Amino acid sequence: MNASKTMVVKIGSSTLVGRDRVLRRDFIAQLASQASELRDLGWSLVVVSSGAIACGAPHLGFSRRPADMPSLQACASVGQCILSAAYDEVFRAAGLNTSLVLLTRHDTARRSSYLHARDALTRLVELGVVPIVNENDTTTVDEIKFGDNDTLAALVSCLVSADLCVTLSDIDGLYTANPSLDPTAELIPVVEKIDARIIGSAGDSTTAVGTGGMITKIRSSRILMTAGIRSVICSGAEERPLVRLARGERVGTVFVPPADRLEIAPRKLWIALGDSAHGTVTVDQGAADALVSHGSSLLPVGIVAVEGTFSAGDTLDVRGPSGTVLARGIAEAGSDALELACGMRQEDIACNRLLVELAHKPAIHRDNMIVFA
Repeated sequence: MNASKTMVVKIGSSTLVGRDRVLRRDFIAQLASQASELRDLGWSLVVVSSGAIACGAPHLGFSRRPADMPSLQACASVGQCILSAAYDEVFRAAGLNTSLVLLTRHDTARRSSYLHARDALTRLVELGVVPIVNENDTTTVDEIKFGDNDTLAALVSCLVSADLCVTLSDIDGLYTANPSLDPTAELIPVVEKIDARIIGSAGDSTTAVGTGGMITKIRSSRILMTAGIRSVICSGAEERPLVRLARGERVGTVFVPPADRLEIAPRKLWIALGDSAHGTVTVDQGAADALVSHGSSLLPVGIVAVEGTFSAGDTLDVRGPSGTVLARGIAEAGSDALELACGMRQEDIACNRLLVELAHKPAIHRDNMIVFA
């Protein structure tokens, strides 16, 4: 029976690997049990799993997470075998098939490869398989890394058109402040808009075995809200959280997409997640309002600063005056041209021989830009 809904669950290293640096097979068994019950409830499950490096490091004799790239890649290579074998054995005992899907930015930065990844994952779900997705840390380097599995979980959620994305972490959800530092911090049960206050409350919650933090979870949740996908951050120590969420219970912090959000074209979701940003443009308040409220293209006159070195066709982040990323889009010109054109009107650009390429087009066209919720 094909499930009518799809849930993506992201599991952090600190949830999957104990303080003793041993893989928690008891946790995987609980996950498999929930996956089985979810199937009976009409849900498919896709797992985005961290933990390869954390599993491999002790087996190679490292007393802590190594710092150099070759050692990290070696740990990932060994650890991925350990992790995949555990998932396969435990899920198979629960009557569920798993598959291993390792992704890099090379697999998603090109639109055609992105679509192939989407088709493969969709077919696995249709066949009743539980895909176990991770970044291919054995071969990736900084230039092509997703950077964290929170971003990867958002990407996978968009690829499979998920109904819900759940992050199982070592914290109960999003708090008004870092609860380990501020005893007055309170859990925020529902987030309907990610503004400066929400971003400010994220703080930092990195762990000894993981690479992410609350801020990466907030950024990913914002993209999911833009895509119209609900997301939840909750503790991996909760009692059967995935089943409870599928039954409609409230667990952790839920991020609710805007009710009036228009459907986002799949190509714009690819712009948001397929490739990392090659540079950043900062815009003034007038341009920010035009992008967010009116769906306008970005003209050079609204740009106040350009960061990074990029070419036409590269992906850019668009920051507002407060420093918050408002949008992401594809540059119509390189960084040199845009830096020269900052603040200039189109008629002035047309008179400048160095900037003739920008005379009759925007810096980023609205058809090649996604504005975040």
